[in-house]
Amino acid sequence: MPPHSHSHGPDPDAPPPSPETLTRRRRAVWLMLMLLVPVGLATVVGLVVLWPGDEPTRAEEVAATFLPAGTTYADARVVSLQTLPCGGEGTAQATCATAVVEVLEGEGAGEYQQVDLSAEVVANGVADGDTIVLTRDPGAEGGPNYQFSDFERTTPMVVLAVVFAVVVGVVARLRGLAALVGLAFAFFVLLQFVLPALLAGSSPTLVSLVGSSAIMFVVLYLAHGLSARTTTALVGTLFGLALVTVLGSVAVDVAKLTGLTSEETVQLATFDPTLDFSGLVIAGVVVAGLGVLNDVTITQASAIWQLHEVDTAMGWRELYRRGMAVGRDHIASTVYTIVFAYAGAALPLLLLFEVYTRPVGVTLTSAVVAEEVLRTLAGAIALVLAVPVTTAVGAFFATAAGTAAGAAPERSLSSLRARFAR
Repeated sequence: MPPHSHSHGPDPDAPPPSPETLTRRRRAVWLMLMLLVPVGLATVVGLVVLWPGDEPTRAEEVAATFLPAGTTYADARVVSLQTLPCGGEGTAQATCATAVVEVLEGEGAGEYQQVDLSAEVVANGVADGDTIVLTRDPGAEGGPNYQFSDFERTTPMVVLAVVFAVVVGVVARLRGLAALVGLAFAFFVLLQFVLPALLAGSSPTLVSLVGSSAIMFVVLYLAHGLSARTTTALVGTLFGLALVTVLGSVAVDVAKLTGLTSEETVQLATFDPTLDFSGLVIAGVVVAGLGVLNDVTITQASAIWQLHEVDTAMGWRELYRRGMAVGRDHIASTVYTIVFAYAGAALPLLLLFEVYTRPVGVTLTSAVVAEEVLRTLAGAIALVLAVPVTTAVGAFFATAAGTAAGAAPERSLSSLRARFAR
């Protein structure tokens, strides 16, 4: 069957397309598929070649030694709490606690245990009746040993996730639900392919590029339907992913970024020092750019196709010029989004540097800040350049679809069908 020229249901705010418009959309999709099919095949090949095996990685094997064999996790309810001062000489006095808890699940369900709580845990607020998560070491001397692991957060997380899904479904309807399915697929790729492949020692650049491409192929078409607009956005998005990979690689190499700037990466290095931590910086740039690239390219593609269908006689240069008038406004707002999103996520780090008395220049070029700044700049450059590329792609294929050359792929397919039907 030929590609559909519409998405999941008609846009209630747009007039029904004419037969000529449908024909142009269909032809444009066929033309763009000549570019996308090879990329899609390369993505599938990359997934097959780079897909990690089932055997545990070196990092996983080393990490397993940090927990006693047979360690399990169980929820427990705080029955009573006794606070006491803690802290050594010469340090500020803090408040610790000893809690009596009832184990709610696992082998020790129904038992009452005594658990020590650190000052950090008490400071975050623990009261009778609260549910916490414990680790259970069955091989400890004198019987199973329980230790505080974390607060139990299942209920608020599930409630908020359900509210999010309901709001998306009610407001965006089928398109919103399709986006949620696409989001689930994205997490499947990240958890089953990208992360295991990185731990297995595969090239972070290739893994992130292949995984991100697979995500975009599925997510864009699920959320927006198989249409000329979506296909235009996909071409622009794939260009943005390739560009951010190149820029990230250059930035990491020139700035000599090691990637060992956080507690998490340092700990990971103790598990497997052979991992390519500089490459992980590049992978982070690529994955971080997925959502914003999708937003920018689909908006630009929509603007181009709306302009083209209002005046099909408009040449591609004029179409590009008018489309970029919309794109420049989007670029300005998106740049703010990227920078403020980083500033919000790095707020504790920025506060820490405010406390330090080092010069601003030294602070900004330090490894911790430089990594995030270069990561943000590389992603922002690719994002900004994806706008004119998506605009040019949409303008070119929209106008080409109305020419004899634009009808050639469809005619060729019709000829093949007729030949096989004989």
